[in-house]
Amino acid sequence: MYYILYALFYLLSLLPWFVLYFISDVIYVLVYYVFGYRKKIVLSNLYIAFPDKTEKERIRIAKDFYHNFIDTIVETVKCISISKKEIQKRFITNLQPINDLYKTGQSVQFHSGHFFNWEIINLGISLNISYAWLGVYSPIANKPVEKIMYDMRSRFGTILIPATKFKTNFNEYAARPYALGLAADQAPGSPENAYWTTFFGKLTPFTKGPEKGAKCKNTAIVFVYFHKIKRGYFEMKFETITTSPNDYKEGMLTRSFVEYIENCIRERPANYLWSHRRWKHQFDEKKYGHLVIDDK
Repeated sequence: MYYILYALFYLLSLLPWFVLYFISDVIYVLVYYVFGYRKKIVLSNLYIAFPDKTEKERIRIAKDFYHNFIDTIVETVKCISISKKEIQKRFITNLQPINDLYKTGQSVQFHSGHFFNWEIINLGISLNISYAWLGVYSPIANKPVEKIMYDMRSRFGTILIPATKFKTNFNEYAARPYALGLAADQAPGSPENAYWTTFFGKLTPFTKGPEKGAKCKNTAIVFVYFHKIKRGYFEMKFETITTSPNDYKEGMLTRSFVEYIENCIRERPANYLWSHRRWKHQFDEKKYGHLVIDDK
């Protein structure tokens, strides 16, 4: 089955960009208008985030989001065969400040949100960073698809660590300087073991892992934002927040990150993955009151 699927996806990846984007436009119509994939979740999330916008404005954001989401799928297929030269042309950033940090011997954590397109950004970073580039990912249940995705994501040198085995596998790479990419806006599995802070005006849990890991390993922390300039071309911006994470009170780095991604989302609302259930956990003062962090 793997070889059949791989051959199919590889052949699709050889199609010109304009053909893939035509396919994306067709799929968009089906996903948004016919199947309505997670449309209730998307519109509910947008209502929570942007209550002051009109329904028409939120629907416009939703439509633009679905375009970006489907584009990401076809761009991911393209990444199966894309060349290094093509990635370099489409990945716009200057990683020299990070590579200068590498010379100090200090490791670094990249904290980012679910912006588009994280697959192209991963390949672009792997080609331009001096560090060993580590990526944490969630394994896919379908084994043939899992292998295709693994091979695609690691083809230019990314070292992939499954989230389910992170604690056991990470130490293998922690002995030398590394850069670790984390989707730090991931909804925690256990809200009772999370930081709760205001996100778009609503108390929301965020996983403690990124902050705790940075303090444990004394890594520099870099906040990362990326967005589409035009179809198939992406710019990555980043900000080095600290090289001394232990100087911050507990929870404050997470709080700063939440403020950072909220500002990025407000700048380009359709550039965020609204189809995940960001607010699925409800705040309970008795259970979670002691976990709330603020700016004090």
